[in-house]
Amino acid sequence: MNQPKPFFQNKIVFTLLSMGLVGGLIGLVIGVANGSGFLGLLIGILLTVFISIAGISANQNENTFRYTICAFFALAAFYFLGVVGIILGLLLGWFLGWCLYWLYLGRYRIKLQPYLSSSQVLWHYVFRIVCGIIFIFLIMPILVVMPLSFNSQDFFTFTPEMLKFEPEGYSLKHYRDFFTNNEWQRSFKNSLLIAPVATLVSVSLGTLAAIGLSQSHVPFKRAIMAILISPMIVPLIISATGMFFFYSKLGLTHSYTGLILAHTALGTPFVVITVTATLTGFDNNLIRASQSLGGDTFRTFFKVIMPLILPGVISGALFAFITSFDEVVVVLFVGSVEQVTIPRQMWAGLRQEISPVILCMATCLVALSIALLTTVELLRRRSERLRGIKNR
Repeated sequence: MNQPKPFFQNKIVFTLLSMGLVGGLIGLVIGVANGSGFLGLLIGILLTVFISIAGISANQNENTFRYTICAFFALAAFYFLGVVGIILGLLLGWFLGWCLYWLYLGRYRIKLQPYLSSSQVLWHYVFRIVCGIIFIFLIMPILVVMPLSFNSQDFFTFTPEMLKFEPEGYSLKHYRDFFTNNEWQRSFKNSLLIAPVATLVSVSLGTLAAIGLSQSHVPFKRAIMAILISPMIVPLIISATGMFFFYSKLGLTHSYTGLILAHTALGTPFVVITVTATLTGFDNNLIRASQSLGGDTFRTFFKVIMPLILPGVISGALFAFITSFDEVVVVLFVGSVEQVTIPRQMWAGLRQEISPVILCMATCLVALSIALLTTVELLRRRSERLRGIKNR
């Protein structure tokens, strides 16, 4: 006599429970957006369970059923959202159809080792789902800001025209305002002046400090390193206050020189850390070989040392540039009206008037940060190739 399968080993029950959970989460999000989270949760569970039962019954006609789901959700979304709803409905229908048969037919085990237990398989996918949720949580502010910068209205909200993807809802007028507004142009020029100069000084001082600390005969290396990286540890408001009182005694407040020196102090620790990490695998015998062949100190540095530590130097320079370009607290303390940078102007805009130009600059800064971080990652991989490290 055949014994009934345990509850969680029945693939039909497992599929219905899993699909109900997925549908409930989707329904909860849609319900919260429309002011009724519980109703959305309930409808989502019931609808996905009903679709799952129908899909399991039509197992032999998988493609036909998935096309039917896509058409159903596309028509339903078109009724509520218009033309843009067709795209969203098709995506939702495709995802539910794929998820249903991925669970029911056991396709989630295809790329996994066959000896894994059910709990190990569950943890494998739960871990990735949690990581995906965290990623979405971190990336959502960026995804919201970027389309809002193209708003045709002077609001920080998505207009009905934007939600329907109508051309009238989008405009480049806020970007035009940035290039025609004198205050924004002045802040942009100040940022282009202060950040590169501060980065250059930070790279020079940080590289020399890292090379010096890499020598075995230097005393109190740990104490010196702790002092050098202290601007990264101490809260920025405390550092800015100390800089204000110190530079006031020297007459450097409300000047470009004082602001550049302040940003240099903030950016140097990044250069020290990245160059020190690069020097970890550096062979000092190369320096002795260069000197034995008649190379002086400067020639040895630029011909032998610098090519090998260049990825670390550039990485530190990029971090120092981002730190200076995005910094606002020190500018509030040390700078004046003439030294207003882009972040300082954005902060003033939030206090005085809510201008969508702020969103335009935020979008540009995000794009700049992504480009610089991509460069850092490419340099890191190049450094690993030079040292013979292979990714696994």
